[in-house]
Amino acid sequence: MSDEDITLTAGDAEATVQPGNGGRVGGLRVGGLELLRQGERFGCFPMVPWCGRIRDGRFRDGGVVHQMPLNAAPNAIHGTARDGSWKVARVAADEAVLTYDLVDPWPYPGRVTQVVRLAEDSLTLSMGVETYGSSFPAQIGWHPWFNRSLGGEDVQVAFAPAWQEERGDDHLPTGNRIEPKPGPWDDCFGMPDGVSAALTWPGRLRLEVTSPVEWVVVYDEQEAAVCVEPQTGPPDGLNTLPRLVTPLEPLEATTTWTWTRL
Repeated sequence: MSDEDITLTAGDAEATVQPGNGGRVGGLRVGGLELLRQGERFGCFPMVPWCGRIRDGRFRDGGVVHQMPLNAAPNAIHGTARDGSWKVARVAADEAVLTYDLVDPWPYPGRVTQVVRLAEDSLTLSMGVETYGSSFPAQIGWHPWFNRSLGGEDVQVAFAPAWQEERGDDHLPTGNRIEPKPGPWDDCFGMPDGVSAALTWPGRLRLEVTSPVEWVVVYDEQEAAVCVEPQTGPPDGLNTLPRLVTPLEPLEATTTWTWTRL
């Protein structure tokens, strides 16, 4: 199948999936309201095989140090799959299944599968990473850019994390866990019972972001959008909290956005 955009529909909800642009969800419209910031770099993209920044673009796997491109100098950020073209495995009216084969500069062969499923009141994103050979460390997550305004008051973000990863001047966690601080944020938070965050556009819509994963990055320092990013580990997690993908154990995650009208 081609790189052309795919439109999913369910009730008055419509999602645009862009296999040719990093496998991202390029748009999500509910009753005509576009929830995601528009533009080639925005929407909601999968972060894989790592999330957030890798310090100096380097991570260690056993005795080997691998260097990733410094696309957020002096660090590497958000994985490689968002820059690639994904293959379409299957499409239905309300579901798309995409795959992406991990290639250079990522040093390990593997495959990523992402499922985008739309319902009348929710969008569910699922992703898995499997290896073709040796085990390797990886992370997965999603980076949605939610519009700050839907034509009325600005969105309000509410969540109750157990801790905040202390952020250094380099925007990377220091390794210390601190009491959550008020925003603005470009920070990672721990939610050991699973991610749960509510975005409310007063008088318009309430959207709940949930996921069984234990970390979420919240970024609201930009005027046009806010980001609530569920992920399987903190930034620089390939070094500080590696999760191995093995031939017997793929790395899997899911997140669901559920909305109600106000």
